[in-house]
Amino acid sequence: MRIAVIGAGIAGLVAAYGFQRDGHDVVVFEQRRDPSADGAGLTLFGNGLAALDAVGLGGLVRELSSDAIAGMRAGQRHPSGRWLFTLPPRAVASLRSIHRVTLHQALVEQLQPGTLHTGASAIVAADGSGNVTVARTTQRFDVVIAADGRRSRNRAALGLDPGLSYAGYTAWRGVTNVQVELDGAVGETWGRGRIFGIVPLPENRLYWFSTLNTPAGTEFGDEHAAVRTTFGTWHAPIPQILEATSPHDVIRHDIYDLAKPLTALARGRTVLMGDAAHAMTPNLGQGAGQGIEDAATITLLLRGAQADGVDDALASYSRIRSRRTASLWRQSRLMAKVAQASGPVTGGLRDLGMRVVPGRLAGVASAGMHFWDEPAG
Repeated sequence: MRIAVIGAGIAGLVAAYGFQRDGHDVVVFEQRRDPSADGAGLTLFGNGLAALDAVGLGGLVRELSSDAIAGMRAGQRHPSGRWLFTLPPRAVASLRSIHRVTLHQALVEQLQPGTLHTGASAIVAADGSGNVTVARTTQRFDVVIAADGRRSRNRAALGLDPGLSYAGYTAWRGVTNVQVELDGAVGETWGRGRIFGIVPLPENRLYWFSTLNTPAGTEFGDEHAAVRTTFGTWHAPIPQILEATSPHDVIRHDIYDLAKPLTALARGRTVLMGDAAHAMTPNLGQGAGQGIEDAATITLLLRGAQADGVDDALASYSRIRSRRTASLWRQSRLMAKVAQASGPVTGGLRDLGMRVVPGRLAGVASAGMHFWDEPAG
C-alpha cells in the first residue's frame, strides 16, 4: 500500500518505520524544516516499550536510553524536601528515559532515504478519501496518517476538532550540561500551584520540568531567570540543577489538552495519531507513549490486510485507540487538578492524602501505563 504520514514527530516516525518494515510505500510530510531542533527529555513506561518491540524498535531505544530511574528512590516530595510518598520499586522498574532529540534523530535514521520531506505542509481531504494536498498538488494514497500535533490542521479539516482547552498552567523544560549529584532520588516536588520534576538521562545529564499556574499567554521575559526565581529556594538539588542548565536550553510552553476526548479517530482512509488524536496534559507522562501505542496498533492492524480489509482495520484502530486514550485523557486531567492545587486547603488536603494513602496504591493506579496489549483486530 501507499501510505502518507503527516507529521514527523515520535508517533509519525514510529508508524512510518513500521509500515516500511512491512513492505509498504511510505512518504512522511513535515512542515518544519528541522523537526528535531528542539525538545528536552521524555520518559517511556512499559507500555511504550512493548509497543516499540512490536514494530522492531525496542532494542534500539533501550540501547539509547537510560534505566537509571529503576535504581533510585522515586515519588513525590514537599518543597522542603520531605517525602510525601515513595513509589514501590515495581512502579518504576520498566521506566526508561531519553533525550527527545536523540530519539527523533535515531528514528529518522531508520527510515529509507528520501522518505522524509521537510518544509512540506500537507492537508488531507475533508472526506478522508486519501487525497493529500502538498504545495498545491494533490497526491493519492491508500491510507493517510495525520500526526501533526495538538494544534492539528488536519483534525480540523476532517471535522473532528473539539478545540483545545488551557490547562491553567505553563511548563518550563530543560536539560543540564554538567553532572549534578542526585543522592539516589528522583521524581516530582509538589508546591502550591507549581511542580518541579527530575529525570536522569544518559551520559550523566538530567532532564527537568517545572510548572506554574498562570493565565494563558503570560510573558516572563528571561525564562531561565523566571524559573530560578520560582524554584530557587526549593530543596536540593533543584537550585543546583537550574544552575547547571544553560539559559539557551530552557524552553517553555503553555499547556493545552483537547477540550474533550474524541470518540472517533478515523474518517474514510485517514486516521489521527499522537497529539492530533488525543492531546492530554503531561501529568501522566504518557504523551509519547500513547503516540507510540497508536503507531504500533495501526501497523499491526494493517499488517497483511488486503485491499478490501483496510477499512475494517482503520475502524478497529479508531475503536481501540479512542477507548484507551479517552480513559488516560480523563486520568491526566484529574491528575493535573490534583497536582496543581494552589489553595492552602486544597493543597494541604492533597499533601495529607499522599502521606495517608500508601505509595503502593499509586503504583496500582498507574498499572495501565506499564502494559500494552497488541490489537486482536
